[in-house]
Amino acid sequence: MNWLNDVLQNDPDPTESREWIESLKAVIDHSGPERAHQLLQDMVELTRRAGAHLPFAPTTEYINTIPTHLEPKMPGDQTLEWKIRSIIRWNAMAMVVRANRKPGDLGGHIASFASSATLYDVGFNHFFRGPEGDHPGDVVATQGHSSPGIYARAFLEGRISESQIDHFRMEVDGRGISSYPHPWLMPDFWQVPTVSMGLGPIAAIYQARNWKYLESRGLMPKSDRKVWCFLGDGETDEPESLGALSIAGREGLDNLVFVVNCNLQRLDGPVRGNGKIIQELESQFRGAGWNVVKTIWGSYWDPLLAKDHQGMLRKLMMETVDGEYQNCKAFGGAYTRENFFGKYEETAAMVANLSDDDIWRLNRGGHDPHKVYAAYTNAMQTKGQPTVILAKTVKGYGLGSAGEALNPTHNTKKLDDAAVRAFRDRFKIPVDDDLLKDGNIPFYHPGEKSDEVQYLLERRKALGGCVPQRRRKADEQLVAPKLEVFERLMKDTGEREMSTTMAFVQSLNIILRDKQVGPRAVPIVCDEARTFGMEGLFRQIGIYAPAGQKYKPVDRDQLMYYREDTTGQVLQEGITEAGAFASWMAAATSYSTNNLQLLPFYIYYSMFGFQRVGDAAWQAADMRARGFLLGGTAGRTTLNGEGLQHEDGHSHLLSGAIPNCRSYDPTFAGEVAVILQHGMKRMIEEQVDEYYYLTLMNENYSHPALPEGAAEGVIKGMYLLKDAGKAKKGELRVQLMGSGTILREAIAAAELLDKDFGVVADVWSCPSFTELRRDGYDAERWNRLHPEEKPRKAYVTECIESRPAGPVIAATDYVRNFTDQVRAFIPRTYTVLGTDGFGRSDTRANLRRHFEVDRYYIAHAAIDALAKDGKMTAKDAARAIKLYKLDQEKPNPLGV
Repeated sequence: MNWLNDVLQNDPDPTESREWIESLKAVIDHSGPERAHQLLQDMVELTRRAGAHLPFAPTTEYINTIPTHLEPKMPGDQTLEWKIRSIIRWNAMAMVVRANRKPGDLGGHIASFASSATLYDVGFNHFFRGPEGDHPGDVVATQGHSSPGIYARAFLEGRISESQIDHFRMEVDGRGISSYPHPWLMPDFWQVPTVSMGLGPIAAIYQARNWKYLESRGLMPKSDRKVWCFLGDGETDEPESLGALSIAGREGLDNLVFVVNCNLQRLDGPVRGNGKIIQELESQFRGAGWNVVKTIWGSYWDPLLAKDHQGMLRKLMMETVDGEYQNCKAFGGAYTRENFFGKYEETAAMVANLSDDDIWRLNRGGHDPHKVYAAYTNAMQTKGQPTVILAKTVKGYGLGSAGEALNPTHNTKKLDDAAVRAFRDRFKIPVDDDLLKDGNIPFYHPGEKSDEVQYLLERRKALGGCVPQRRRKADEQLVAPKLEVFERLMKDTGEREMSTTMAFVQSLNIILRDKQVGPRAVPIVCDEARTFGMEGLFRQIGIYAPAGQKYKPVDRDQLMYYREDTTGQVLQEGITEAGAFASWMAAATSYSTNNLQLLPFYIYYSMFGFQRVGDAAWQAADMRARGFLLGGTAGRTTLNGEGLQHEDGHSHLLSGAIPNCRSYDPTFAGEVAVILQHGMKRMIEEQVDEYYYLTLMNENYSHPALPEGAAEGVIKGMYLLKDAGKAKKGELRVQLMGSGTILREAIAAAELLDKDFGVVADVWSCPSFTELRRDGYDAERWNRLHPEEKPRKAYVTECIESRPAGPVIAATDYVRNFTDQVRAFIPRTYTVLGTDGFGRSDTRANLRRHFEVDRYYIAHAAIDALAKDGKMTAKDAARAIKLYKLDQEKPNPLGV
C-alpha cells in the first residue's frame, strides 16, 4: 500500500487515516468487497445525517471495472477463435475494398468493424442465443457500420454465398446484400435497422421493456434472453441514444445489454479530444441506474498495473485525454514511451525494459477476448439492472498506416496493395502474393470441413442457431373481428354528436372485448390519454407498472381513477414521443421477435408524430412493423385553440412517403371502423407487413350511416357520399371532394350552391388521397410499360368519370399538396383548397375562413371553376364573392 504515502501527504491526521484504511482492507480480505461497500454506505449515511455535504462521485478510476483476479476463465479454443476472427476481419475488409475497386463508387466502411471485431466475436461464440430449440433467442442490434463483419461471419457459416458478399451494396438485381442492417431488404436475416444513429439504442431499450411487459401479462414465459445493443461512443451524442436510459434503470431491465465501442473517434475526429468519453458515459449510465462495466485495458497492461504500487500509472491514465490516447495508437511505441509514460519518472521506469514494439502492443480491453468475456459474463449475471459495457478499442484496428487511429479512418474504403499485404500478414491470412496481383483481393474460406468452420458451427448450434436471423411470420393463426361487430358505429347517430377520436375509442373497446385479439391489443399513449378520452381504460385494463401501484391515487374515489398494475395493458409512456414510438415499434414487431402477434395502437397529437419522429417511422417501415398510429386532434383548423406548433397540416405528406404505411383521414365513425377492421385483417390475419396511420379529430358532430357497399371505397380512398342523381338537361354540376372535418364544409357548400346558384353537387368522401395517388401511379406506370394493351384507369379517374360532367373541387384541413397529388388522374378542371401557412389560435370558423377552406370558399371555388369551363360567367364568381362576404384584399394565408 505504498500509494498511501502520496494520498496521506496533506492529511491533517495521517496516522488515524492510515488506521481506517488498513481496517477497511482487512474487511475486504476477510469478508469481501461487498461487506466493505456496505460499511462505507453506512458511514456515508451517518456523515450526511450529521450535516456534512458529500457530493456523489459518478465515476471510478480509469481502469477495468473487473479486476484481474475476479475474471472468469474463458472457455473454448482461443487459438481457433483468433483464426476465425482474423478470417472474418479479412473478408470484411475485402468485401468493402473489392466493392470500391469496381465502377460505381459504392462506398462502405472498414474501420468500425475493425475496432469491434472482438466484441462481436466473443458474443457470437459464447453469449448470443439463437431461436432454435427451447430458447426464444436474443435480439442483437448491430452497429450499422459494422455490417461487413456480420456478413463475413455469415459467409463462413454458409448462410451467405461468395457471390452475395461480392455484390455488397449491389442489390437491384437481387444478387447482392444491403449496405447496413435492413430487414425490409433482407427479411430473413437482419432483426433491427440501426444505421440511423441513435435509433438502435432507444429501440433496444423499449424492446427489452416490451419483453418484461409481456412476461408480466402472462403472454410470454420468463427467460434469460437479452437485447444486445452495439453502438459507437460518437453515436451517444444523438439524443435518442441516451435519452431513454432512465426508463431502463427505473424498471430494472436486466435483459438489456449495451456494448459501447469506445474507439474514441467519430466520423471526423475525436469524440472527446479534450476529455474522456468513457468517464463521461460512466457517469451518465451510472446516474441512470445502470450497471457499468469498463473494459479499458487488455491483458498486456495487467503486469504494469500490478506493480503500480504508488498509483502513478493510474494517475497518468486519469490525466491523459482521449486525443492523446489516439496519438499513442497512431504514432507507435516510441511516441507512447516519450509522450505518455515519459510524463513521470515512475511510469517511465515501469516500461524501461520494454521495447518500443512491446509498448505498441499494449492492448486495449475491447481487443482482448478474455476481458470482453469477463464483461459479458458480468452482464449475464447482473440482476435488477441493465448493463452497459464501455469497451475501449482502436478505430481501424489492423489497418496500420492506412488508417489505424487516424482522423480520416471512418471514411477509409480503399486500400492500396501494400496496405492489403500488411493486413494479410498481421492477421496471418493464408493468401499468397500471386493471388494479390493486379489489385485482386480474394475472399478466403478455409473450407466447410475445416476446423475453423466446424468450430464456428458447433458454437452456434450449442447457442441455439445462427444470429442474426429473422422470423417473417408468427406461427399462430389469429382471426380479426368481423366488420359486423362494429355495426353500431356504422349507423346514423341522429342528434347524438361525437368526434372521430371517440369513434376510435369505442372501436378500441370493441376490439378489447374480442377473445383472440383483445389480449393482444397494446394501447400506447404519451401522457395524453385524457385528452383523447381514453381514461376509462385506466380502470378497465390498467396501466402497466412493473412494481404495481405503491400509492393511493388522488382520484381513487372516481370511476376512472389512475390505476397502475403489474399486469396492466395500457402503456402510459410519459412525455416522450420518441419513447412511445419505440414502444409501439417493439410491439409492432413482436410477431417476428417473439413469435407472438400484438396489435399496438399508439395515439398522439398528430403534429408530434411523423414530424417529430420521422426517422423512427422509416425505421418501423424497414422493420416491417404492423400496428396502428392514431394522429389525434389532427388538421390545421380543428385543434383550434392550441396554435402554430400544435396544428398539423402536413402529416399525411410525411406518412404518404413511406411505402408500407397506409394513411387515412376519415370523417365519420363508419369509416374509422372499416379502416380499423381492414387493417386488423391485413396485419393479423394475413400477416402483411404494413402499418396504418389514421388522423382523428376532436370536433363533435352527428355521423351519417355508412352507405351500403361503401366499405371497399373507404379502403381504396374514396366513395360517393352524396349522390345528386342523374344529370338533367341544362343543369350545372360540380364534384366536391374532401376528407376529415373539412368534408363537412364541402357538404355544407353543396347546399349553398344549390340554394344560391342552382348548382348541383355530388359529394365524395375521400378518406385517403394517399391511396388514390398510389393507385393512380400504378395505373400510369402499367400503361407506360404496356403501350399495346388496353390502358388501365386510376380508381379516382373511374369515380369521377362515373358522374355527369363538371369541374372538381377538393378541400381538406391539410396543405394543398395533399389533394394536389391526384391532379394527374382527375380528367376535368381541378381546384384544390388547403391550409398552407402557419397555424394559429382562434375559433374553428375563423380559422377555416382564414385558410380559405370553409363552405363559402368551397362554394366560390366551384362557381369560379364553372366560369373557367364556360358554364358560368365572371359576374357569377363576383356575385359569390359578394354574397359570401369574401375579403378580396385579405393577405395570402401562406404568409410569406
